[in-house]
Amino acid sequence: MRPRRPDIEAAAFRIGRAIRRTPVVTLGPSETGLEASVALKLELMQHSGSFKARGALNSVLSLEPGMSRVCAASGGNHAGAVSWAAQRAGLSADVFVPSNATPAKIARIAEYGGRTHLVAGFVKDALAECRAFSTREGVPLLHPYDTVETVSGAGTVGLEIEEQAPEAQQVVVGCGGGGLYAGLAAALGGVAHVQPVEPRLCPNLADALSAGRPVATTVGGVAVDSLGAPVIGDIAFETAREHEVVPMLVDEEAILEARRFLWRRLRVLAEPGACVGLAAVLGGQVDAGPGETVVVVVSGGNNDTLPI
Repeated sequence: MRPRRPDIEAAAFRIGRAIRRTPVVTLGPSETGLEASVALKLELMQHSGSFKARGALNSVLSLEPGMSRVCAASGGNHAGAVSWAAQRAGLSADVFVPSNATPAKIARIAEYGGRTHLVAGFVKDALAECRAFSTREGVPLLHPYDTVETVSGAGTVGLEIEEQAPEAQQVVVGCGGGGLYAGLAAALGGVAHVQPVEPRLCPNLADALSAGRPVATTVGGVAVDSLGAPVIGDIAFETAREHEVVPMLVDEEAILEARRFLWRRLRVLAEPGACVGLAAVLGGQVDAGPGETVVVVVSGGNNDTLPI
């Protein structure tokens, strides 16, 4: 089952004012060298430091009554968000993250009282450990990107974009497991085109579309901690096929340059995975002309190293 606009609206009502309405900063052509304006949706200012708080809270609030514990796995952002949402709801959270997760992400988890389980390897390994824990302990697993609850929560970003940048024709977003992309597409269908962008070293959606089905993908690079999902989500895959969307791919240096741009021009310290959409826009991959506005979602900021 894939969420639709009514599911996104229901999620927005459920999570309500517990979630921040993050700002949009618009850059004109003189600031970017592009013909179109670029509106940055700054989700790194969200609770837990990323858009993931939306899906995590919607998932927690959608649990059956009587639950006292939850578990989750991710590269760190979803784990921190679940820890935050669980704390808010009076639940305990066990979260599984790769041992190479950034210190900022691990600190977020501790800040919200989550119990961190470090797992050698990548997100796929953390997910495997979390699934085993969920089965063994009988604890609900809150998936990072491939359930209706998670995707619907993420899609509430799109409802805000529609109100904050109604003139936008395109929304560009980084894609790892695809939850944010799928949520935005459900929220903004018929309103704006939603364009997923992947690091060339984490081509989950591109590989799946080439194969005709979700397939395991080898991942790496500077954005692997946030966009290094082991496989594209079924919801995102079916969304891309329905909309006949092909993801754009960006190189490592383009991601790092977009991160430097945000820091130098706006003093916005985004994590690399949050910069892939902007990398595609600044690199001229997004077709937008004079008088048009492109929204770029800057999805998280849980990396406190300064760009070089």
